[in-house]
Amino acid sequence: QVQLVESGGGLVQAGGSLRLSCAASGRIFSINTMGWYRQAPGKQRELVASITSLGSTNYADSVKGRFTISRDSAKKVAYLQMNSLEPEDTAVYYCNAEIVAPFTLRTSHYWGQGTQVTVSS
Repeated sequence: QVQLVESGGGLVQAGGSLRLSCAASGRIFSINTMGWYRQAPGKQRELVASITSLGSTNYADSVKGRFTISRDSAKKVAYLQMNSLEPEDTAVYYCNAEIVAPFTLRTSHYWGQGTQVTVSS
């Protein structure tokens, strides 16, 4: 019904940059908040950044000043620009979106499949 597909992960050296993308498709009337989460081995999934439909953003303290979240609402895509990457940023990054369904206007949260980001020291 609804799919979120992430792309842009990979292996990068410390200090480098990556840009993640999350594309939503399917039965979508509108999208409220979109967010990026990450989960490192042995750790709980944590919020990295989120952006509302009006463009308000929120960041985890650990990424403030280094990561930037943005979205193209017309294309139903969210981005996460990651600069000055550190080995501690190594994790699987997941996209999450609050989707409003057509006709019913019911909201549901959806997750992408995740994309691996590995930062070498």
